[in-house]
Amino acid sequence: MSSLINNLEWRYATKKYDPSKVVAQDKVDLILEAIRLSASSSGLQPYEVLVVTNNAVREQIKPHAWNQSQITDCSHLLVFAAWDNYTAERINQMFDLTNDIRGFKNEGWENYRNQLLNTYPPRDAETNYQHAARQAYIGLGSALIAAAELKVDSTPIEGFDPAKVDEILNLQEKGLRSVLLMPLGYRADDGDWLVNLTKVRRSREQFITEVN
Repeated sequence: MSSLINNLEWRYATKKYDPSKVVAQDKVDLILEAIRLSASSSGLQPYEVLVVTNNAVREQIKPHAWNQSQITDCSHLLVFAAWDNYTAERINQMFDLTNDIRGFKNEGWENYRNQLLNTYPPRDAETNYQHAARQAYIGLGSALIAAAELKVDSTPIEGFDPAKVDEILNLQEKGLRSVLLMPLGYRADDGDWLVNLTKVRRSREQFITEVN
């Protein structure tokens, strides 16, 4: 079995962290880089990641996340925040960045830019936010895998009040809305009811269908 699969077998949604153990910055940086390099629709990267280490801020977030201890006991709290809307400015920024980095303009690429400009900004903001939020989930998947490869524990969390977190982190001013929380850290030696339970997933036969 490959080391990747072994590490994915090892990972689980950690329920209790050891607050005395801190994840080394180089490992945090690798996880963040894995998120940054994730796929996204049209390459727009329509979300950002906030890394919250401030204890006072995490204490503010905790009651709005069902008082889950992972929020305050983890080493680093990642907040995935999606664009609240697709605007012409945001779309153009990403297409211009591509042209600058690659050093040339492509007619097909510019036609695609115009297609998105004619499709996304005219839609209602909630539709656009929901689309952007789904891209954040792709980044979450990359983060979970990267953390497992580094033997860093993590917990994907949807159970929180996004409006309250947005307010605490001033996300509205940035045109962002929180989507997911992801604590990073190291599992506690005791007190985690899930740590020793067998991972349960449907069998390959039940989960995978091959269409030949």
